[in-house]
Amino acid sequence: MQKKFGIGQPVPRVEDPRFITGRGRYVDDIELPRQCHGVLVMSPHAHAHIKRIDSERAKAAPGVLAVLTGADVLADKLGGLAPPMPEDMGGPKGFRTLRAILVTDKVRAVGDRVAFVVAESLAQARDAAELLDIEYETLPAVTDVEDAVKPGAPVVWDGAPNNVSFTLMMGNKDATEAAFAAAKHVVTLKLRNNRITANSIEPRAAIGQYHPGSESYTLYSTSQNPHGTRSAVAGQVLKIPETKLRVLSPDVGGGFGMKAGGYPEDALVVWASRKVGGRPVKWTSTRAEALLGDSQGRDQVVTGELALDEAGRILGLRVNALHNMGSHVFGAAMVVPLFALRLAPGVYQIPAVHVVGRAVLTNTIPLAPYRGAGRPEATYLIEQLLDRAARVIGIDAVEIRRRNFIPAAAMPHKLGTGFTTYDSGDFVHVMDECLKLADWSGFARRAAESKNRGKLRGRGVGYFLEEAAVFNERMVLRFDPSGMLTILAGTHSHGQGHETVYAQMVSEWLGVPFENIRFVQGDTDAVPIGRGTYGSRSMHVGGNALKRAADAIIEKAKPMAAMMLEAAAGDIEFKDGAFRIVGTDRALPLTAVAQAFYRPAMLPPQFDVGLEASGTFAAEPPNYPNGCHVCEVEIDPETGLVTLDRYAAVDDVGRVMNRLLCEGQIHGGVAQGIGQALMERIVFDESGQLVTGSFQDYAMPRADDLPEFSSELTEVPAKTNPLGVKGAGEAGATGAPPAVIGAVLDALKPLGIDHLDMPATPDRVWAAIHTAAAMKAAAEA
Repeated sequence: MQKKFGIGQPVPRVEDPRFITGRGRYVDDIELPRQCHGVLVMSPHAHAHIKRIDSERAKAAPGVLAVLTGADVLADKLGGLAPPMPEDMGGPKGFRTLRAILVTDKVRAVGDRVAFVVAESLAQARDAAELLDIEYETLPAVTDVEDAVKPGAPVVWDGAPNNVSFTLMMGNKDATEAAFAAAKHVVTLKLRNNRITANSIEPRAAIGQYHPGSESYTLYSTSQNPHGTRSAVAGQVLKIPETKLRVLSPDVGGGFGMKAGGYPEDALVVWASRKVGGRPVKWTSTRAEALLGDSQGRDQVVTGELALDEAGRILGLRVNALHNMGSHVFGAAMVVPLFALRLAPGVYQIPAVHVVGRAVLTNTIPLAPYRGAGRPEATYLIEQLLDRAARVIGIDAVEIRRRNFIPAAAMPHKLGTGFTTYDSGDFVHVMDECLKLADWSGFARRAAESKNRGKLRGRGVGYFLEEAAVFNERMVLRFDPSGMLTILAGTHSHGQGHETVYAQMVSEWLGVPFENIRFVQGDTDAVPIGRGTYGSRSMHVGGNALKRAADAIIEKAKPMAAMMLEAAAGDIEFKDGAFRIVGTDRALPLTAVAQAFYRPAMLPPQFDVGLEASGTFAAEPPNYPNGCHVCEVEIDPETGLVTLDRYAAVDDVGRVMNRLLCEGQIHGGVAQGIGQALMERIVFDESGQLVTGSFQDYAMPRADDLPEFSSELTEVPAKTNPLGVKGAGEAGATGAPPAVIGAVLDALKPLGIDHLDMPATPDRVWAAIHTAAAMKAAAEA
């Protein structure tokens, strides 16, 4: 008999009622006694020396409590935010940027933080910010990643030659050169992976409070990673012990990687609180500030080459990539080129690989991991290369993939990049299931119907694989005297549904009623240590750590159960939530045994007061979710409008903990991937000004832009962790772009169009159609 709340059941999120009834508790909802407000002053220039800041008029404005500038940062000897670099992991040395919480000398991007104004009210702080008199000496700026590495380009940082922070290289160059020399076919493709931004439904916000009595601080932050934010603010900026800073991340409305690290504002509010005598200081980003101040994603220019034999089998892969880092290497930005190179071979057998990537500094807003973080870049390149190869050789796009897939029997499979070994996967089966779901064989009929209506129809297939989970994690289970159970999670749910799925898992393992399980996260005082949630890590490290904690609870409780049942511990078994004497009907529920640990007196000396246990698990090695996505589009040649007509996805996420939540994650990722493929794009002009600075200029998909998704899950259990789970959170955003653009190019193929960079907006598609028509007319003249 299936358990209603057990593992695998599609239990709706228990979090949702409070969210949809307006009872969520976000940082901006919090109002503290004597709270005041902070406003940022951001640089209007992409590259300039700060010559002078006159803050006297601002300080004299009504309600103003403090005006903080870079000079105050220096006077208080505060540090900056330093990123991890490849050299920290044994990789090549590079140039590490230090991001000041307020710039002291030179701004390097529009949006750099220059001053922070604190006042009694938000309106007063905004008015005073307008009174700051700042003199800049503007400098030449460079915004395009290709321009930045050209000789004579404006220098972003003096210590970064050719504006390159670091270079990564993997594979075997000599073997790859030999493979290309022996190839029957060579295809080359240059792609631009467009810059996008998260636009989370909840903007970033922070409240800081200094406590003079204990010389400690409290920070409320919209963070995916509260312990990481504590480390950054306490260790790098304030230079205090981490126990002196408590970070609370309550309900968080989306993050997508953008909220995974500490920002200048997190440090500014706690420091400002100290400067104004311990009054809480609140800052909430506006949408305009978010587009200027949030880290952004993608922005890669890459040239890829495939060497193939006469049958279309891949012999070698070469990749040369430029990754835009923006003005600083910020947060975990270095993982983007790392994963984009490491996973470049995708799901294909490629005997020889050589990949090179450079992290390039420009006078633009810093970039950092965004849903997928390098995996979408890797997938988009290899899938586009295969589509191009299929057209050149003259074979079907599905067939060329089938000929080159790594067979299930070949697992484990080590990639030619040298750092990754796939443990499991049945790529042929997953693709075949997706083709059936998409009614691949019925395409010709639908294409004919589109043609009769004057439309162009195309189909695209994209097969993705990503590396999921990173670092270790610690989870705690704690019974209280009433027998209720609390999960203290080091991960951080901000839309994933951990409160639901973790309770499902623990309920099945320990037999505790689902409704008797409480969930605590996002408080660095309550949760001893945690790494947060990003990189599809929570089920792998958090889930397996939770299983170890559950097993430890059983082992710790067994001697108590034996004593209560007057039996030897070796005669006790645990099953269905109860300890029982083997071969008898004498049993005690776990909750009753847990309550016995809280006896106020007469507790045998071999037992500690209270029942709790922790478990840890590391992503060593990680897991490799994968899947096939198929898209069909219809294009209006008169307007260039691309309409998504059908979308099918089959994903291998290993063992499924909650099918409903898992499919929701995939659907959300697909929507974001479609947004990148068809409409989203951050644009700067030549001077470094942000052109797409509002939602009037930056398009995102709405419900009527999306078709009904046909989605299925297939379970190929991972062998890298006891639960057999694989990540799911970034699957859709990784699989959608190649499927959608593949469909667009398939529709345009009869017109002679074989390349179009993302996003495939109506104006770009229309221009490509008319350019192709003009070229055809000229050739025929």
